[in-house]
Amino acid sequence: MIDPGTWRQAAAGLPWLRTIDADRNARLHALAAEFLQRIAITPLHGLALNEVQRLRLAMLCCLPLLEFGREGLHGCSQLLVYPDAFRVQRSHQDAHGVLHEWDDELIGEAWERGPVILSWADVRADIATPGEGYCVVAHEIAHKLDALDGAMDGTPPLPRDWQKRWASDFQRAYDALCTQVDAGRETAIDAYAAESPEEFFAVCSEYHFSDVVTLRSAMPEVAAHLQRFYGPPLLG
Repeated sequence: MIDPGTWRQAAAGLPWLRTIDADRNARLHALAAEFLQRIAITPLHGLALNEVQRLRLAMLCCLPLLEFGREGLHGCSQLLVYPDAFRVQRSHQDAHGVLHEWDDELIGEAWERGPVILSWADVRADIATPGEGYCVVAHEIAHKLDALDGAMDGTPPLPRDWQKRWASDFQRAYDALCTQVDAGRETAIDAYAAESPEEFFAVCSEYHFSDVVTLRSAMPEVAAHLQRFYGPPLLG
């Protein structure tokens, strides 16, 4: 049970909830309550999160689930929150058997069968400037939804007919973006989306929640699929 005063205070700080209708708000309330019951929110490196901030994180994580439903909470038992960007060690063995190791600085990460990890500073930045094409929470939750069918490949669990149309439209848009990036041309959306089909889905999800006008202009078919998947955009 979420205290009504805490809910009002948390909601007042989220631009996405200024235009939400009563039905979607009720669904968000139920999802956020279940999120707080099932998923441990663990602040790291001295970060302290109060009750309102924890609820805001739960609400943001549940916004992409308004149409998909509570099944989207499966596969995640922990939300780890760093104060700022965090470093992870990467390694890769090339075709010649040489092991390469390096550090990445990240603002978010989602493990296929593990936690979601977020930078609190970047979550706050997205809340402060919600229309700039960035939404780290939407990006990482998109990865978790993508992984629910056992493969992180840019296609979340969908009815078969829709899945075929989704895969075709997303692949066509992804290939066009990769062609632009390879040619050194400026892209309408963040070029990081060309890294892989799963990053393409996650980056486009960010635009659905933060700059849907740009997404609709650049990739109308993708934008239409995401509107069906996530529901009508709450900004733009």
